[in-house]
Amino acid sequence: MATDLRPIRTEADHDAAMGEVERLWGAKSGTSDGDRLDVLVTLIDAYEAQVHPMDPPDPIDAIVFRMQQQGLTRRDLEPMIGNRGRVAEVLNRRRSLSIEMIRNLNAQLGIPAEILIRPGRSGIAA
Repeated sequence: MATDLRPIRTEADHDAAMGEVERLWGAKSGTSDGDRLDVLVTLIDAYEAQVHPMDPPDPIDAIVFRMQQQGLTRRDLEPMIGNRGRVAEVLNRRRSLSIEMIRNLNAQLGIPAEILIRPGRSGIAA
């Protein structure tokens, strides 16, 4: 039997909410169970974002991930970054991204500029 919905404040609350989500999984949208599932997922997301925040990805990791998603090669990055040597320098973290590179990567690969302007793991500002 469902209990009243309330904010998730503790790990015990989180565990209980996850159990309820598991029970409701697959409920049709627009039904009372479907609405309850939607609300629970929203509450869980809010709790997890507060308790376990995730840092945005490293710019180079984001580029490599997008390359893998789209089946791109280093050569495919040349129009966005520059010649083969420049692409290698960027992907090997020896050169930071320029504003023009950031604009190109954002426009052509859809990587958010907020991610591309973050400092990379090597300490070089991307």
